[in-house]
Amino acid sequence: MNRIKEVLGEKGIKQTWLAEKLGKSYNMVNSYVQNRSQPSLEVLFRIAEILDVDAKDLIKSNERI
Repeated sequence: MNRIKEVLGEKGIKQTWLAEKLGKSYNMVNSYVQNRSQPSLEVLFRIAEILDVDAKDLIKSNERI
């Protein structure tokens, strides 16, 4: 699971903008945002770079605190 949707919301960034920056289709980015598919590590690190966050901030932990 990823937190791309939450981070986009926090930063006020649209999926279309992210898709353009990534060079991916809107449908592909939307599938990441909706957690229907997960980006490769390379893409995840690119998303983190574009959004100016640590890649760890884009990943949901399965640990319960």
